[in-house]
Amino acid sequence: MANTMQFDLVSPEKRLASLEATAVQIPAAEGDMTVMPDHAPVITTLRPGLVRVSAADGAQTQYAVTGGFAEINPEGASVLAEHAFLGAAESRAALEGFLEDARKRATEAEAEDRDVAEKFVADLVHLLEAME
Repeated sequence: MANTMQFDLVSPEKRLASLEATAVQIPAAEGDMTVMPDHAPVITTLRPGLVRVSAADGAQTQYAVTGGFAEINPEGASVLAEHAFLGAAESRAALEGFLEDARKRATEAEAEDRDVAEKFVADLVHLLEAME
């Protein structure tokens, strides 16, 4: 069994991380999951949340993501995020902008789409609270 795995985090804007990790917590759409070396292959969608990485050198880092998907295999995990942030001040301002837009879309959503839109708003609120 390997002690580390490759972790990559990319967004359309840039690559935020590429490192050896011992564990990665991912905000999967079905619920939070922890990925470790030799994990079974999985592809999952992401909800807004924090990706927490335990690096091989012991460093702990967290990234805010607004959604996307993750591909997991025994050798590592790749997260392809819609938007991802590392800095707290920069990410908070951007996420508050996403939240304002999401609230507007939720109020304008058709009845059949309103639940999904309101869930996205709730996930963004929870993400902002987790960052405090």
